[in-house]
Amino acid sequence: MGLISGGVFFKILAFLCFIRLSQGRNSATPDLPPLRKASSFSKIQHEAYDYIIVGGGTAGCPLAATLSKKYKVLLLERGGSPYGNRNISYLENFHICLTDESKNSPSQGFISTDGVINSRAKVLGGGTCINAGFYSRANRRFVKDAGWDEELVNQSYPWVEERIVYWPKIAPWQAALRDGLLEAGVSPYNGYTYDHLFGTKVGGTIFDEAGYRHTAADLLAAANPDNLRVLLHASVNKVIFKTRHGHQKQSAIGVQFKDENGGHHQAFLSQKRGSEIIVSAGAIGSPQLLLISGIGPRSELKKHNISIVLHNEHVGKGMSDNPLSSVFIPTKDPPKQSLIETVGITDDGVFIEASSGFGQTGDSIHCHHGIMSAEIGQLSTIPPKERSLEAVHKYVRNKKSLPKEVFHGGFILSKIDGPLSTGNLVLVDTDPNSNPNVTFNYFKHPQDLRRCVYGIKTIEKIISTNTFSNFTPKDGGYSMEKLLNMSVAANINLIPKHTNDSTSLEQFCRDTVVTIWHYHGGCHVGKVVDQQYKVIGTSGLRVIDGSTLSRSPGTNPQATVMMMGRYMGVKILRERLGRAAGV
Repeated sequence: MGLISGGVFFKILAFLCFIRLSQGRNSATPDLPPLRKASSFSKIQHEAYDYIIVGGGTAGCPLAATLSKKYKVLLLERGGSPYGNRNISYLENFHICLTDESKNSPSQGFISTDGVINSRAKVLGGGTCINAGFYSRANRRFVKDAGWDEELVNQSYPWVEERIVYWPKIAPWQAALRDGLLEAGVSPYNGYTYDHLFGTKVGGTIFDEAGYRHTAADLLAAANPDNLRVLLHASVNKVIFKTRHGHQKQSAIGVQFKDENGGHHQAFLSQKRGSEIIVSAGAIGSPQLLLISGIGPRSELKKHNISIVLHNEHVGKGMSDNPLSSVFIPTKDPPKQSLIETVGITDDGVFIEASSGFGQTGDSIHCHHGIMSAEIGQLSTIPPKERSLEAVHKYVRNKKSLPKEVFHGGFILSKIDGPLSTGNLVLVDTDPNSNPNVTFNYFKHPQDLRRCVYGIKTIEKIISTNTFSNFTPKDGGYSMEKLLNMSVAANINLIPKHTNDSTSLEQFCRDTVVTIWHYHGGCHVGKVVDQQYKVIGTSGLRVIDGSTLSRSPGTNPQATVMMMGRYMGVKILRERLGRAAGV
């Protein structure tokens, strides 16, 4: 990147923000099993577990809750608790989490080799604690292609929804997008629905009416507390394998992990048939842990002096991220804050969404708001070799003199569904808390670029509708060319910019690409895991999370990944106990 390390970069962004937390509201913590620090493991009576789940995130929490109904489960989460953290809990503080690089931050920043700033979760509840909250199911074709039991899928989604999902009270910017989409021809209007349907709809949200976030961690309230042990700040650094007598496959028998004080521990499975280690550490953490544990390409493992358990050239391959481009639209007045509520699902593989406003402070003009910041003159416009701490300080000084109009507005977002461009993940070192090198190869496939252009042209149609004329200043004179140039400068990534070159929509797409945190892959079905998510060539080891997916489900993956945790939990119980098992 030619400037500073990823960690320092994010600390700079955090420094830019004058944080004032919201005051005066509280929401009761759900009735959860005890959440203990990992260091307590040495003080408890040691026991063997039927299931050890690595990662208490979007899939791991519903999976642990379900399996605990009948079996002893140990859930190991490398981050802390989401409860009591106002930056997680309240919608108005959404952007703050993404710039928080403190020791106990729920978000760990990383920069892909493409130059796109990203975040991975580091908290119980995973990505549901730091995302924009939108909830929408996958379509039936996705379910069919995944080989899932449709009846069980249709039971598993509602299990999640009745516990943590709400209908949004649609914000003005979201209503404008809805009406603008319909006026631009993205029809029919499908109303409020969780289903993935072509046209325009309002989806669900994990923020309740008070703007309080509900996360996958809340699903642990459905667990059997007598069977579930949850350890926080437990960083698993290795899966332990053993060759069983009479078997050729290496069997996973336990894990090694470090606690919050650096203490080392081991936890082991029971000797019962069917006991398993289940890795649910996400699209970054799961392939990373397999590699560190000795499963992956032989050359990659030898590079880091890792003992080879199983050669598999596909671990870490096929990484993909849904590229996002956005257009900033100045408004007459500061719009009310809103995250994703409305979506236009086009028949060309492009999703149109929107966000607006910032609510955490009265002086937002002094605050950096993360990846979707409505600002002009970002550090990203500086050539890589000139990005320095002094450049950052200069930016801070100049920021107060920026025209107010750049803080009055909202974004319309265009996201590509199922990109054909893929990349890879490779280790930097063997520390599970380090960020590996991740490459997504945005727009390497020409069809992805073509679809991005289609999305920007759709946004142009929406902006031209009567609906949006009510928002923009009458004398603003904002042509599409001017809006695109403003958006290029406002966008945060580390890709060199081509301002005043908006005549090329292809170049605009390349310049403005950011993430919407829907990356996936690295442990694909049929290559790393089988149809039951068991790691091919081993026994006693599965991977259940978004790393197994070849495309991101629906318009937002969290609904399907939580459903997947519940679905696989029920499926495993049925396999082990018979279909009569009540869960």
